[in-house]
Amino acid sequence: MKACFMGLGYIGLPTAIIAAKHGLDVIGVDINSKVVEQTLSGHLHIVEPGLEGLLQEVLAEGHFTALSHPVECDAYFIVVPTPFKGDHQPDISYVKNATSMVLPLLKEGDLFVIESTSPVGTTELITDFIFQNRPELKDKIYIAYCPERVLPGNVIYELVNNDRVIGGINEESTTHAIDFYSHFVKGQLHRTNARTAELCKLTENSSRDVQIAFANELSLICEQANINVWDLIELANKHPRVNILQPGCGVGGHCIAVDPYFITAAYPKQAKIIAAAREINNYKAQWCAERVKNAMLEFELKNSRKPVVAMMGLAFKPNIDDMRESPSKRITTEVLQSKNNADILVVEPNIKEHNVFKLTPYIEAYERADIVVFLTAHNEFKELKWSDDKIILDFCGIFKK
Repeated sequence: MKACFMGLGYIGLPTAIIAAKHGLDVIGVDINSKVVEQTLSGHLHIVEPGLEGLLQEVLAEGHFTALSHPVECDAYFIVVPTPFKGDHQPDISYVKNATSMVLPLLKEGDLFVIESTSPVGTTELITDFIFQNRPELKDKIYIAYCPERVLPGNVIYELVNNDRVIGGINEESTTHAIDFYSHFVKGQLHRTNARTAELCKLTENSSRDVQIAFANELSLICEQANINVWDLIELANKHPRVNILQPGCGVGGHCIAVDPYFITAAYPKQAKIIAAAREINNYKAQWCAERVKNAMLEFELKNSRKPVVAMMGLAFKPNIDDMRESPSKRITTEVLQSKNNADILVVEPNIKEHNVFKLTPYIEAYERADIVVFLTAHNEFKELKWSDDKIILDFCGIFKK
């Protein structure tokens, strides 16, 4: 079987490489020529431990190549972003555009799977789009939805070992999709229909968003009550049926910070808790930015000079380079825009350079700073020692003080 993965991002590239490593012939497609060139050279354009070695292996074995356009295959997988528009309405144009690229190549017996996180009903809409343009293929190809559920930084293991939910437009489509994923997935493959699979993905990430919102709301309460939120959560979690997550400076990433809007946009009267969680997590980032700006002003009034401020972390979660929807990045941007000539040092140890921010090594930034703002709990930051002569705003629990 020859498989084509449309999109070589944080999910598409690892999935294509893993499929190739398990003996499938794989074509990875991305419209970004730089991504294609870098991939063909055997180097990653993302940070994912252990993946670059696997990429080099499958290139050498001849099971994988990257192109800027699709070629005829037996199975096609849509793994492109699904952002939301300014009014938090989902945008499936990337999915539709990727489908348009493979549309002329589809033939009887092919498998077509959408992995991109999508609003409920997207698979049906794309199915109609395919058959409107290729009516001769109706009931002759297999179409399904199978969302990813992996943790960045542990993708190699989770792509193979995690359970997957697979929903076809009919039973035959579900079966054919399961047959494909069984080549490399050791986890259980759960059968359902396309609409349920779509909502399952949204539900998983919305659940996480609600749980994080609870922790973030607790942090706001504890600030007012003069209570250490880290101690509080640790003690509350001693209860056998309580498992509160750790608070942070908001919620980021292309999943948890985005997917709940796909539900609230479609079901605004029903999705009350989900909508409230989004508001809380967005507010937490704004609250953190205000805390930093107030600390800067207080320092200047007390010391008659502008502070040196270290903004520690841009990625949306620890130990990765992904900054999509990152509250850390948003907070840093707001502080920079209101810096009033203060010296702002921006730190992100998982990237070498950034097209907007001038980066400073984390040890240098920590030593120079009057105010240290921990936004992302990277492992490097946990090696630093508490300093009483600095103002430390720890929003992610580096010191848990």
